[in-house]
Amino acid sequence: MSKRFGQNFLINRKSRERIIAELKATSGMRVWEIGPGIGSMTAIALDSGLDVTAFEIDHGFARLLSRIFGGNPRFKLVEGDFIDTWKAERGVSGMPDRVFGNLPYSAANAIVASLIEGDCVTSTMVFTVQKEAGLRMCAGPGTKDYSSFSVLCNSVCRSKLPCDLGASSFWPKPNVVSTVVRMERRPDPVASEDRLGFSAFVRALFSSRRKTMRNNLKAASPVLCPYLGRDLGSDLDAELTSALKSLGKKADVRAEALRPEELAAVYRALKAPPP
Repeated sequence: MSKRFGQNFLINRKSRERIIAELKATSGMRVWEIGPGIGSMTAIALDSGLDVTAFEIDHGFARLLSRIFGGNPRFKLVEGDFIDTWKAERGVSGMPDRVFGNLPYSAANAIVASLIEGDCVTSTMVFTVQKEAGLRMCAGPGTKDYSSFSVLCNSVCRSKLPCDLGASSFWPKPNVVSTVVRMERRPDPVASEDRLGFSAFVRALFSSRRKTMRNNLKAASPVLCPYLGRDLGSDLDAELTSALKSLGKKADVRAEALRPEELAAVYRALKAPPP
């Protein structure tokens, strides 16, 4: 095991079976597994009739997985960092039907954001993450956990926390509580071509939670220019006020008070129309 990969194996079989069940996958579906480790959930997925593409960053575990499952025609191994390899795999094999995995705590947010920003969101995705990350993924406006990551996740998915996993469910035991998060793609997500820009937009809006949307956008205007297609400059006050007024919001509102749908509406209002 390598400490730098933050590996904690899920040794509770009932929890592994629960995660596979939460996928709501049927035999013959193509699924991606992120961080299979020694293949405990991989085996359950294969036994359920699923075709599994496993992404493993640890070379030692990759060799082990090849020895265990290499003879199974429904198993494919992609070695390397998931964030660096998934786009090439999608180009070769197409979109999977489901995505799941026991995600490293330190990389979970980046992995989920990569899938959302890269328009690789399946109808259902199930992950094990640190409880605090799960709460942020599901948080709503006005709560302490509501953040730019909450907005990004909920602009494309509806997220729920089916169950928590205590430290004893893992080896070695982590010092935190984990949770299972099920993400279901919403029927009205932010358009795929807007995902990167919208992600940068909400990060700017939440960069200083005590500031109004106007003040945060003024500070981030140069960074957002490539996504909005223009420098808002002196037009910011009038256009932002107009966009917020159409939503029934005051001009001095903070981003944490708006729902993801409302923030997306503001982003679209500020974005220059294509030439």
